Amino acid sequence: MKEVVHVLGISGSLRKGSFNTALLRAAIAQSPASVQIEVASIADIPLYNEDVRAQGFPESVAKLRERIAACDALLIVTPEYNYSVPGVLKNAIDWASRPPSPPFAGKALAIMGASASVGGTMRAQYHLRQMAVYLDMHPLNKPEIFVKSAAGAFDAEGNLTDETTKKLITQQLEALVLWARKLGA
Repeated sequence: MKEVVHVLGISGSLRKGSFNTALLRAAIAQSPASVQIEVASIADIPLYNEDVRAQGFPESVAKLRERIAACDALLIVTPEYNYSVPGVLKNAIDWASRPPSPPFAGKALAIMGASASVGGTMRAQYHLRQMAVYLDMHPLNKPEIFVKSAAGAFDAEGNLTDETTKKLITQQLEALVLWARKLGA
């Protein structure tokens, strides 16, 4: 059993002042000693095009696939757009999931999200769970983290100030460690 579980964190938002990227930073800050979170950016992933893929994966996609394959678990932090995941996140998942050797299979997955709405990304997280079924990932069921009315949970510098959310993040990461180890990490 590994002493430290290597987690790849991905924010589904590209916005500079993103609450979700801030939530990912908070997860890094709240990580127990048994978790090491590295961040993978999806900002340079091109729009999916099968003609391009047939010629080989673009460098940014190949690198993302390698990082997913190398990690023990994933932490995806997603906003909610139109009741679902943002297009940039879906696009990155589509690219990374292509054969050969899709890297998501068998990975433990934790999901969290922040939204200005009162729903706190519930629908987006549900859709991400649906994608995880096809990708053969194993989503962690509890605790769930839906940061609603996100502007009130972060300060002007993007630091998480909500103590309940901080505790939930630590609990989720501790549960992710156990889940990843149970799955063979």
